[in-house]
Amino acid sequence: MSKYGFSFSLSRLLGIAQAKQKFARNTGIPTTKGGLQRKIGASIFKLFFK
Repeated sequence: MSKYGFSFSLSRLLGIAQAKQKFARNTGIPTTKGGLQRKIGASIFKLFFK
């Protein structure tokens, strides 16, 4: 399917991706695993090396 620049995402179709993005922007809490790990790691780093 992605051979000609076409891709399909069920979460984008249903609006889940947009809802997660709005939630993350409003609360400052990332909704991805990597983003959450970065945020927690930065918080711990600030706690010890303030």
